[in-house]
Amino acid sequence: MRVTLLPSTVPEPGQPARQFLTSYLLNDTVALDAGCLGLHRTPREQARVRHILVSHTHLDHLASLPMFLDNTYQAAPDCVTVYGNEAVLECLRRDLFNDRLWPDFIRLSGERPPFLKLERLEPGRPVEIDGLRVTPVPVDHAVPTLGFLVEDGSAAVVFPSDTGPTEEIWRRANAADNLRAVFLEATFPQAMAGLAEISRHFTPSLFAAEVRKLRRPARVIAVHISPRFYPQVVEELRALGLPDLEIGEPGKTYEF
Repeated sequence: MRVTLLPSTVPEPGQPARQFLTSYLLNDTVALDAGCLGLHRTPREQARVRHILVSHTHLDHLASLPMFLDNTYQAAPDCVTVYGNEAVLECLRRDLFNDRLWPDFIRLSGERPPFLKLERLEPGRPVEIDGLRVTPVPVDHAVPTLGFLVEDGSAAVVFPSDTGPTEEIWRRANAADNLRAVFLEATFPQAMAGLAEISRHFTPSLFAAEVRKLRRPARVIAVHISPRFYPQVVEELRALGLPDLEIGEPGKTYEF
């Protein structure tokens, strides 16, 4: 399984890239979230993506979906499928594709060759997508949010998405054969623990507490680090001394 953490900014010389928006690309054809998907590479390369799983409705995970659909439209019966829980699908219908923020691609898809097709995700019910088995798992964020357990024939990778302390995704991770990695958020520094609690995000100490729920060996890759507080959060994460910790690198393709 190939997982690319898509970049959303051009880094300053000699500095690591920061993650302003969230998207992952799996095997070049399946995306998790669309924060920066529509800004990545060329329209021809974007058109290889035929499936998008949206974890929740916050803009850093959804912002470039309209541009992506515009870039990849083929005026043909085949189209991109967008998956989400009911809160995500309702947000797309009412708040995004509403002829105000963006043309109503959902309505237009019923009148002409479609721009997209919507598929509802049921928590705990796996879906088979382009050679991957994806299990959506509810996590504990400020809005209804799904994490994802993604499996192929040789590896399992967990994407908890944005969350505060949670349990079910770790139970799934610990039961997964061939668990290889977890991409886990670490948004705020310790000094902002109050904001992390309100917004249902992690500080490094909360990150460490979640990692301790993992009973299997796996790479733990820290993502969703606040760009403004990046040096502080990374320093605090490294001070934890977690043996399998890696700091996520936007633009890097990980292979499992």
